[in-house]
Amino acid sequence: MKNKILFCLLFFYGAIPMAKAQNINWANFKDMAQHHIAYINTGFDYGFVANIGYGYKFNTKRPILTTIDYSFPFGNKLFDDFKTKIGVQSEIFNIKNFSATVKVNGIFRQNENSLARLANFGCEVVASVGYYKPEWYMAVDVGFDKAIVTHLKHSALMREMYPDIKNGWYVPTGGNFSYGIQSGYSFRNNDINLKLGKTATQDFSTTASFPIYLLVGYNRRF
Repeated sequence: MKNKILFCLLFFYGAIPMAKAQNINWANFKDMAQHHIAYINTGFDYGFVANIGYGYKFNTKRPILTTIDYSFPFGNKLFDDFKTKIGVQSEIFNIKNFSATVKVNGIFRQNENSLARLANFGCEVVASVGYYKPEWYMAVDVGFDKAIVTHLKHSALMREMYPDIKNGWYVPTGGNFSYGIQSGYSFRNNDINLKLGKTATQDFSTTASFPIYLLVGYNRRF
């Protein structure tokens, strides 16, 4: 029974992405004088979440953007659950207005409930393919978010129910696939974007009660 409880905790934790990778309109971010982008997005992703971040673009042959961001769900305690990401993304090819992008992020996140606090290191990989114009774009996304190693610290309530349960690191833990569409409108140094899609667990055997995500965002390039 204790193993089942532990599995449920780890599985539940692996199914909390909290804010997908940032949308970029590469057709409007190739000005050699623009290196920086600040962004914010919010919406529903297993719960109501917010995400803020910053990116720096290198003027290489293929544009490369490094990013760092912070995500958190809305609730009574804003900072007990969170997700931080450091990553890189690049446009790997461009044929006329068609473009493909690959994004890779390293992740650290924490989630706490009445049974345990879970701290996790993971990795996210996302591929996007779409049609990009300076004023707008439309693309499809496919991604995978893997919780590689998770540390569990059980609460007093959990230890009272199961005195022999152990704190510690567990490898591997859960993962999710995500797939959806994104679109945006760009004007001057600004982007407004929308992302809609669905998530599924890595074995496709379980789904959340509401597996759809919907996020709106704003970017400022400078």
